[in-house]
Amino acid sequence: MIERTFIEQGMKKIQIEKYMKTQLNRAGFTGLQMVKTPLVTRIVLRVARPGLAIGKGGQNIRMLTEEIEKRFGIDNPQIEIQDIKTPALDSRATVDKMVELIERGYSWKSVVFRTTRDIKEAGAQGVEMLLKGKLSGKGGRKRKHRMIDGYMKKAGDQVKLVDTAKASAYPKAGAIGITISIIRPEVVFPDKINIRTIIRERKNAEKEAIEKTTAEKEKVEAKEEAEKEEKEKAGEVKKEDKGKKEEKGKKEDKTIDEVKEKSKEEKTKEAGKTSEKKKHEKEVKKPVEKKEKGKEEKKTAKKSEKEEKTKTVKAEKKAEKKEKK
Repeated sequence: MIERTFIEQGMKKIQIEKYMKTQLNRAGFTGLQMVKTPLVTRIVLRVARPGLAIGKGGQNIRMLTEEIEKRFGIDNPQIEIQDIKTPALDSRATVDKMVELIERGYSWKSVVFRTTRDIKEAGAQGVEMLLKGKLSGKGGRKRKHRMIDGYMKKAGDQVKLVDTAKASAYPKAGAIGITISIIRPEVVFPDKINIRTIIRERKNAEKEAIEKTTAEKEKVEAKEEAEKEEKEKAGEVKKEDKGKKEEKGKKEDKTIDEVKEKSKEEKTKEAGKTSEKKKHEKEVKKPVEKKEKGKEEKKTAKKSEKEEKTKTVKAEKKAEKKEKK
């Protein structure tokens, strides 16, 4: 039947735990977890002091794997060591520590008060210790002592969230049974509601939301400012280009105006030169013209004199002819 296989696996696990407890008692062994895969069976050991469990160069782990394979018939066992970060919050580790101290000869009262203080300092929500047996010493009757500090769950399905462990110590006076219950700091019970923490969390969430929105707004504003600066820079560049173009146009206009002025000056100079030439020519021509006019006048005067002479001669001849007649 299938149930038998599960029972056999559970029995095998209990046997391995007992064996590991005897072998790794000094290392603070608290428990193990077995995970079977098609190739390997992983055995995870929870230990308070991993250095003692590993040994020099992993010697202890090799020895344990060989023993588990021979004794319990597990194929390809692979041991892994898991360190307990806070042993004070682990009920199994604290019980084993208490048993060890009581068996050494320490007073159970000092051990109980010291362990409760260590557990509360580690941040536990609540601790309960129950000791039964020979607490009064030789000749005394057995009695019970209960030590509690903080919040503790005693009934209901939420008791599963409480970490409990049991052990028995054997001092010279007689046996003492110890049970420890610890509520770790990360445990949250569904029926226990703290309004202050809820309000605080809400306020923190609102603050974070406001900070996120402000940060997003600042980012958007920074982007907008950067875009504006880029646009302004682009506009300034355009303005500079326009200014340069205008300056170029002005320079070209100036050069054109200068060329026109130069051409005008040259034309005026040429006109002045031509007028001076004309004046000079006129001044040179005037005496020549005067001479020519004088010659012409002399000619005309001579002609007129000749004509008068001829007229006078003709008139005299006519008068002589008349007288002759």
